[in-house]
Amino acid sequence: MRLSTSWMFQQSVNQMISQQSALANTQNEVSSGQRINVASDDPAGAGQIVSLNHVIAQNTQFTANIDSATTSLNTEASTLSSINSALDSARTLALQAVNGTLSDADRTSIATQLGQIRSQLIQMANSTDNNGNPLFAGTSSTTTPFQVAGNGAVTYTGNDSQQQTSIGSGLQIATSDPGAGLFMNIPAGNGSFEASAGASNSGTLVVGANSVTDLSTWNSSLASSGGGYTITFGANGAWSAKDANGQPVLDSSGNAVTGTYTDGGSISFNGMNIALSGTPSTGDTVSVQTGGKQDVFTTLDNMIAALQPGSSDTQLTNVMSRQLESIDQAQSSISATQVAVGGRLDTLQAQQSTYSDLNVTYQSALSDVQNVDAYTAISNLSLQQTALQASLQLFAQVKSMSLFNYLK
Repeated sequence: MRLSTSWMFQQSVNQMISQQSALANTQNEVSSGQRINVASDDPAGAGQIVSLNHVIAQNTQFTANIDSATTSLNTEASTLSSINSALDSARTLALQAVNGTLSDADRTSIATQLGQIRSQLIQMANSTDNNGNPLFAGTSSTTTPFQVAGNGAVTYTGNDSQQQTSIGSGLQIATSDPGAGLFMNIPAGNGSFEASAGASNSGTLVVGANSVTDLSTWNSSLASSGGGYTITFGANGAWSAKDANGQPVLDSSGNAVTGTYTDGGSISFNGMNIALSGTPSTGDTVSVQTGGKQDVFTTLDNMIAALQPGSSDTQLTNVMSRQLESIDQAQSSISATQVAVGGRLDTLQAQQSTYSDLNVTYQSALSDVQNVDAYTAISNLSLQQTALQASLQLFAQVKSMSLFNYLK
């Protein structure tokens, strides 16, 4: 077999070029720390890298959304706590106000403090989150959901929707609560009905605590009552009741519901109980109304108005008792929202912990696919450098060999 000199030269050059290419690839791996620098290094591995990077980027975005949602909900929770504290202060002042020993100046001072609380509530109701979005406007773009008119009346310009943030694939969480349910549409009275003394009463009758004692009887009576009752007092505490249609209220036997009230007693019929105190005059009334709503700002307005000079102790006590019921309902709504916000924060924390664990797993998987084993790469680099040097030396020797040199 004949081997030409040119063939040997070409074979040696090809071998050295191949070794130089391998050495260059290994040097690139060592310097970059990555096994795959271009897709051609490992097409299958490159596909895995693209997929893993996409998942990691998605989880990073969800984590950022969770951080933002957590900040917003923490801000809302803090604001709701402050609002609850303000209502506690209003409650304390209302209880102080019914003290019969207070002077007109004392009551005026309490009214001034209630006015300050009202202003604070409006300010807190218009609070914003860390991005400047109102906490209680729903999804409305308005920056001031609670507007104050020239006469002091407060209106809500937001909507009843909740802002949502995506915290996972197909998973969203509410990051705000509409203000209508928190501040405006508060059920009057005990939540089922409101019992109040007639504005023209001349006796000392005070309506106290009231409640539904038999829910089934109460619910069945509402259909025929027209949504309310009027209790009218006669001489010596005798009373009778008519429904909203002006018809006498009948018991299960078809007899008119009547009774006699004594100071400190109560009136019960159709599944409800109304505690009373004081002495009614003939013709005094107590009204029972269902389905009423009252915003917290009106509640404070009513308290302030009742504290103005000219109101009797009985009138003041009746007004304050009803407004205290409204504060109870408002705080109940706030407490329910606080519980809901706390639940959402727990969900966010659990989801964030899940993403933290997943991120470690995905980063480890990405490292396994993409990153080079430094020890192996450096060892390969040393071996390849040695092999290339040997090839260069051998080529130099082969190149210098010829027949003429042998004849010499």
